[in-house]
Amino acid sequence: MAYLFDYLNWPAIAVASLAYFLLGALWYSKILFAKRWISDLKLDINDPTAKKGIGLMFGGSLLMMFVQTLLLAILAERLGLSGACWLSGLKLGAFLGAGYAATIGINYFYEKKPLSLFFINAGYAIAGNVVAGIIICCWR
Repeated sequence: MAYLFDYLNWPAIAVASLAYFLLGALWYSKILFAKRWISDLKLDINDPTAKKGIGLMFGGSLLMMFVQTLLLAILAERLGLSGACWLSGLKLGAFLGAGYAATIGINYFYEKKPLSLFFINAGYAIAGNVVAGIIICCWR
């Protein structure tokens, strides 16, 4: 008896999800975009309550990245891209990331957030999906 999603490469999905999450640690760090991101959101990092609920934020983020990576893996499998070259993963990840970024962009129109914040967050969605796509498509 076949189980639901038994055809998926679960170790690749787990590693891709973790890689997506770890990319976020770099993306939103002082090395890349932390200063602008904090400024655009008008966050007070010195506020003692700023880190309240951070475990839920990180755990929830990792869960959402797992869901997104799972969907990417299902699509890669259905398109016959599992075990393909890195270029297939890059294209699939960029395609899905751009679609997700467009969805984020719709909210920015109505929420009137700074365009720079959109580019930071949308860029992360695209880059994270590219990394996940490469892992999913290259892992045999």
